[in-house]
Amino acid sequence: MPKKETYNNESIIALKGAERVRQRPAAILGSDGLEGCQHTFVEILANSIDEAREGYGKVIDVTRYKDKSIRVRDYGRGCPVDWNEKEGRYNWELVYCELYAGGKYENNTVGENYEFSLGLNGLGCCATQYSSEFMDVTVYKDGFKYDLHFEKGENVGGLKKEPFNYKQSGTDQHWRPDLEVFTDINIPLEFFLSILKKQAVVNSGVTFRLFDEESGEKYEFYYENGIADYMREISGDSAFTPIMQYATETKGRDRADGPEYKLKMEFAFCFNNNVNLLEYYHNSSHLENGGAPEKAVKAAFTAEIDKYIRNAGKYTKNETKIAFQDIQDSLIVVTNSSSTKTSYEHQTKKAITNPFIQSAMTEFIKSRLEVYFIENKQDAEKIVDQVLVNKRSRESAERERLNTKKKLTGTVDINNRVKKFVDCESKDVSMRELYIVEGDSALGSVKLGRDASFQAIMPVRGKILNCLKVGLDRIFASEIITDLIKVLGCGVETEGKKAKGTSAFDLEALRWSKVIICTDADVDGYQIRTLILAMIYRLCPTLIKEGKVFIAESPLFEIVSGGKSYFAYNEAEKTAILSDIRGKYTIQRSKGLGENEPEMMWETTMNPRTRRLIKIMPEDAEETKYYFDVLLGDDEQERKRYIEMFGHLYMDDLDVD
Repeated sequence: MPKKETYNNESIIALKGAERVRQRPAAILGSDGLEGCQHTFVEILANSIDEAREGYGKVIDVTRYKDKSIRVRDYGRGCPVDWNEKEGRYNWELVYCELYAGGKYENNTVGENYEFSLGLNGLGCCATQYSSEFMDVTVYKDGFKYDLHFEKGENVGGLKKEPFNYKQSGTDQHWRPDLEVFTDINIPLEFFLSILKKQAVVNSGVTFRLFDEESGEKYEFYYENGIADYMREISGDSAFTPIMQYATETKGRDRADGPEYKLKMEFAFCFNNNVNLLEYYHNSSHLENGGAPEKAVKAAFTAEIDKYIRNAGKYTKNETKIAFQDIQDSLIVVTNSSSTKTSYEHQTKKAITNPFIQSAMTEFIKSRLEVYFIENKQDAEKIVDQVLVNKRSRESAERERLNTKKKLTGTVDINNRVKKFVDCESKDVSMRELYIVEGDSALGSVKLGRDASFQAIMPVRGKILNCLKVGLDRIFASEIITDLIKVLGCGVETEGKKAKGTSAFDLEALRWSKVIICTDADVDGYQIRTLILAMIYRLCPTLIKEGKVFIAESPLFEIVSGGKSYFAYNEAEKTAILSDIRGKYTIQRSKGLGENEPEMMWETTMNPRTRRLIKIMPEDAEETKYYFDVLLGDDEQERKRYIEMFGHLYMDDLDVD
């Protein structure tokens, strides 16, 4: 009997204190994995950046320790941690032990302390402290040194305060993310380097220093002119327009009855055919998912360049307008904005959603681009001509892709018939079988011998291309191969630039439960079978991995005795049959499939109860690849070596007089 569970008024509980973060870190930090762990660093760094942005301290020091702990030291005013008369509590409790507490909520307070702040939600310090194995905080402020120590979300020892003659005020925080909270705390060096570099880019004049204890290396990031210097670094000497930078300030509301707030924004751009980059920052946070600034850039650049092209008469008759993708292929743009009111998608600050910021940035970028195009005619012509080249190349490639997809995966119906393909009656893919046979004569015998309710036939005419030795262009120019792929229905899976324009592979689109290769039991038949397998291996290897491909064995000998036929698939079976026969018999080596009677085809090759199918197994893939490469590939020396070593084993199979 299942255990009876009670769900009543006592079933509802509330997480308190540190458990609010320790049990559900993803709710605040976005993830309980490495991403969430990394975000604790971003949260602490953000507060130090806010101080520097307000002009308090121009250096931020970061240390990455061997034991996976992290240290951030700034030289700002120092975090308030002493007694708060208004709240009746110590400020350290509010900052490090209370979610949604801080000095950046009230507009008046923000105006006094942090006009443009990265850390707005009052979560970062507390969430980081709660999710840490330990956290040590030292504050130098008002002639005192303040020390705090936390373990697994709990303060140990209270606030220690002593007079101190420090050289520079500021806040020093050292913590180790807790493996009881996060699945991974090994933040890679590259993450620190990336974050600090980006912050240096959008906080011009602030120096970010990193010491990596593990390697002993020191790093420093500083951009005196912010995003303009960064653009020059990214673009190098390959830009075909100069770097342009614009900045402005404004005020606005997200809705008519909402509060008015300040917005500062700048953007820089150039056009370059070797590099393209789009990066967006707001209140110093890198907006990986963009949001309002991204939408503004896309709308403004598309509108202004489209307007220029139309006014210049550069569109051909009936040509569609450009898309942002055509611009992006040659564009480097970085935006950097700040506001006194910011709506983030969530605490991880990867996108902002303010409607006013989006509309203001759109109009700002459009107006600057319009003037730039008027004042820099030569640059404007270069830009729009390149954008049109990008557009027409994209459209040409898309047409080619769609045509190839249609050619390879078009529906097999009365209007798109594959030559001599014989379908079956069932529409149930789990029942349907496809027999790939060689030639028209085999088609006739197999067609008469099959069960038409679930067995279909696709004949191949002669030897197909060796798909391991030719390029995709030649492969897809082969009508035999494209017909086969069309009948399979699943498309192709190829890698590299040569595969551009081909349809994507989709196993769900496969029309068959079994793909059965059925060829004559002679040298030519074996070669055709191998070439078909090579084609599938090159273009649809997943069919082999998923166990969809089979080889139909056909008998080598027919032995007739007393009016009864016996079929032997190899020499051993022939010997065994002959040892059991009492009386006269005749032996006939197997004829081609086209010469077999329909009844024989059904009994030996097509009847699910009596046929023999060899399943091409996934574990044979590496061995299969080796033999394909040796016997059908370009390594002639390896093929020669193989023939010298093993060729004598196949002499009996040669069709010689």
